[in-house]
Amino acid sequence: MSTLEERLTELEVRLAFIDDSVSALNAAVAAQDQSTLALQRELERMRSDLMILRSALSNDARSEPPPPHY
Repeated sequence: MSTLEERLTELEVRLAFIDDSVSALNAAVAAQDQSTLALQRELERMRSDLMILRSALSNDARSEPPPPHY
């Protein structure tokens, strides 16, 4: 059977490992959040560009000349 001091040392080692893991996960989540925000901004910019392009390419019947048989 291990002594109380050995058990306490083991718990301290485990806690230190858990703290390191939490810090690493926190950094990963923060980086992922920044990446997600950048992708959302890019998606909004692309949507805006697409709407501008659609309006520029839309076929407005009033702006087209009449067919040749008129």
